[in-house]
Amino acid sequence: MSAYSGKPPSAFRFRNIIYAKGAWKATVTINRPALYNCLDLETLRELGAAFEDAAWDDRVAVLVITGAGNKAFCTGADMKEWNREFLPRPHDFYKWMGVFVETFDRLRNLGKPTIARLNGMVVGGGNELQMSCDLSVAADDVVIRHAGTSRGSVPAAGATQWLPLIVGDRRAREILLLNEPITARKALAWGLVNQVVPRRRLDRAVDAMAEKLIDKLPECTRYTKQQLNFWRDFSWSMTIGHARDWLTVHTGAPEITEGIRAFNEKREIDYRKLRSRMANDRNGKL
Repeated sequence: MSAYSGKPPSAFRFRNIIYAKGAWKATVTINRPALYNCLDLETLRELGAAFEDAAWDDRVAVLVITGAGNKAFCTGADMKEWNREFLPRPHDFYKWMGVFVETFDRLRNLGKPTIARLNGMVVGGGNELQMSCDLSVAADDVVIRHAGTSRGSVPAAGATQWLPLIVGDRRAREILLLNEPITARKALAWGLVNQVVPRRRLDRAVDAMAEKLIDKLPECTRYTKQQLNFWRDFSWSMTIGHARDWLTVHTGAPEITEGIRAFNEKREIDYRKLRSRMANDRNGKL
């Protein structure tokens, strides 16, 4: 049996991502710039297919993931898909979440170093995507944030496990509970990214980091990555199944419905009014 050497990127006919390979590097670009490179089911499946191919292809030594355009790296789950698919049928979210978990597992266990090229907004699942990578380089005008407790989207499946490991417990709580934007410089100071460079130098910095990773021993690199993954894998494996079930059950909750609809309607949430209505209803409904 001949060794698997990967498929040419054109063989995949991806619609939502751009996949490129060459000179020992694979690049995956989430190509939904009009939607701030958010993740719907099809995009997650395409990412998973590209990660599997890059993992198997011995002529890929490093993988870079980024977003199309210069406004967003990735803004997490597609709220329009949530509004269309999961608010009417909350139990279907369990299926979507399964694909989310599989895709992130493939990236984290690629067996090769991975770099997140942060070219724009990094929100929610986008931050979990970049934290799933080994290293991260950000343009100096990038902002990172979570919005789960503000907007009712997925409350950080991934960030709740990994942020305390990366930035510390207090800072993780600040990011996830307050939902305030984290500038690139603060992210660097907190250890959430490895480098911050002027936007015009972003590609040069990512390429330089990739070249350093290519010039390393592949099997030693793979095992080093495997061992470094221990605490992330441990916290993820102990909690992600619970999170998948809880998120599925809670997707139909009144506060989630209000949060997602407010987001899609581009309006603010009256949190005090929502709290009062829930407190006054013995069933916690709106």
